[in-house]
Amino acid sequence: METLWQGSANTWDCDEMGHMNVRVYVEKMMEGLGSFSHLIEMPHAFAANAPSTLLPTDQHIRFMREVRPGRPLKMGGGVLEIGSSYMVLYQEIRHGDGTPAAVFRTRLEHISAKTGLSFPWSARTRAALESFRIEPPAETLPRSIDPDAPVLADEDTTLKAAHKAKAARIGMGHVGAHHCDLFGRMRPEWFMGRISDSVPNLLSDWRQSVAQEAGGKSVGAAVLEYRLVYRRWPKAGDRFEAYSALARADGKTHSLVHWLMDPATGQAWLTSEAVAVTLDLEARKIVPSAPEHIALLEKIAPRGLAI
Repeated sequence: METLWQGSANTWDCDEMGHMNVRVYVEKMMEGLGSFSHLIEMPHAFAANAPSTLLPTDQHIRFMREVRPGRPLKMGGGVLEIGSSYMVLYQEIRHGDGTPAAVFRTRLEHISAKTGLSFPWSARTRAALESFRIEPPAETLPRSIDPDAPVLADEDTTLKAAHKAKAARIGMGHVGAHHCDLFGRMRPEWFMGRISDSVPNLLSDWRQSVAQEAGGKSVGAAVLEYRLVYRRWPKAGDRFEAYSALARADGKTHSLVHWLMDPATGQAWLTSEAVAVTLDLEARKIVPSAPEHIALLEKIAPRGLAI
């Protein structure tokens, strides 16, 4: 595997749970992608004068071991699949002792920077991609979410569908220029960031109820796995609303579907699914949910959305 990034987690990269926020993982994934673009004969892919660039369309993330402030990190990567105008890139972030922290499998389209339309790889880039083919380690394979499962059609991911499912609106806001890239699109990490910032509106009281049942522990949350389907790209000045619904739950984990919507058009910017746990912030262990708490979760986040 080729080394694509090396660094550490800063205190300001971490959230109230004491570990690196999910948004920052995607930020570092994109930094590694920028390094990889140089290796595949696309050194200007993320520069202002780029003739073409690389755009995520479908992404699976598995969070394997939490990252705490100041810990050394290293990212390696390689290619899992190559199409005429797309690739599936594998990236893994590992701790200094070699333990995997997070793993990304991202489908990336080769697009015109000006029009946004995909077009075939050049012969040089195609040859370079072939040279970076790898077989991913067995220990990092997806577990709870199938990255290749079919997803909903665009016409089925509308604001009307979210309202019909009685999905909870958990967040809303406005896209600022400082959240956009050189091409004017909201950066991928802010899709994740907007959802992460909104989830407490749905689950904060519920987690406290779980904590009280467990003896008044100080609790938070940890995401174990994620799949994100990037459908459209907000620009500065656009608005968003976040909606959530329960997908499944058991005593230890719960899975929520999150839709990030454009209230102006009623279309989805993003559809996603996250598998998470309630975390004892002192022992750093999972706090299980009693049956009555699963029933409460069904009530506050009714089922009805899919990715």
